[in-house]
Amino acid sequence: QVQLVESGGGLVQAGGCLRLSCVASGSIFNINIMGWYRQAPGKQRELVATITRGGSANSADSVKGRFTISRENAGNTVYLQMNSLKPEDTAVYYCNARTVVSGPFRNYEHDYWGQGTQVTVSS
Repeated sequence: QVQLVESGGGLVQAGGCLRLSCVASGSIFNINIMGWYRQAPGKQRELVATITRGGSANSADSVKGRFTISRENAGNTVYLQMNSLKPEDTAVYYCNARTVVSGPFRNYEHDYWGQGTQVTVSS
């Protein structure tokens, strides 16, 4: 089991910045990928950015050049630095951790989610 605790959301004006943090606890040694997803009202949850244990990062086109994901503390803490925020970035942001456990014939993946943190960008 993995528990995720997020912090750092809030209200900011367009053009401002916020930094989200997510700390994982529990079976963190099985965590391979950590990332951030977001869900705006009436929309599906979408990927924002992910980062592997080895440090390879991936982000959505809509946030490239504005958001940066990073990971530290032996891989159990992930950050999302959000700059040049836009009103369309308003959403609940969720931390995600994907664990991988090797079995005799295949690997088993499981996704864990944080409780979400609200980010609101005013115009």
